[in-house]
Amino acid sequence: MQEVKDLSPNIEVQEWFQGDPTNIDQELGKVIVIEFFQVNCPGCFVGAIPEAIQAYQKFKGEDILFFGVATAFEDYNFNTIENLKKLLETGEVVGETLNHLTLQGHLPDGRLEYRIPFPVAWDKLVPSDPANVEKNVDDFIQRDFPNWEELAESMRSQIRSQVTSYFQQKKFEARTFDKFRLRGTPTTLIIDKAGYIRYHYFGSGHDLKTSIQTLLDE
Repeated sequence: MQEVKDLSPNIEVQEWFQGDPTNIDQELGKVIVIEFFQVNCPGCFVGAIPEAIQAYQKFKGEDILFFGVATAFEDYNFNTIENLKKLLETGEVVGETLNHLTLQGHLPDGRLEYRIPFPVAWDKLVPSDPANVEKNVDDFIQRDFPNWEELAESMRSQIRSQVTSYFQQKKFEARTFDKFRLRGTPTTLIIDKAGYIRYHYFGSGHDLKTSIQTLLDE
């Protein structure tokens, strides 16, 4: 999905790895590529992160900044800062990522075949406030169901019940993930030199290199 001319907010993270701390408003004049992922996300490591690494290698030396934001909106026992550190330092993976990559033959020595070469930050997680559940549900529905009023009452009731259950069980709020109103991982955002989000891709298999080149040429 492409989002044209949405001004990017600054990120809000707890800790940086493999690079100096920075933010969107400090990097104006560069194209910025942000790769959002979870440690326990097989699709992140099979598709999206390798694609981001390929783009990073192609445009290295250009006016561009790549960085990853590791976040957590589920599976909090696996999506931890400790497991992120282990991943970055040794290539070890956990949970469903470990199971899936092992079955696919992507862990020949029990570790990733590659390392993430660009800076990575850990999203800022804060305990969820039960008082915010109703507002979070309303915001979610407004964002994801623009045709809400056209749905049958039974469907609306079912959706609201499921979304409410999700937010009631949610232990933490991931500040940057929520600030960018993301739907899941992997997600890639590409921000232009003026600080506007121009491309918003969910999943993998997107032509990142062409999108990046378009913004570099502007």
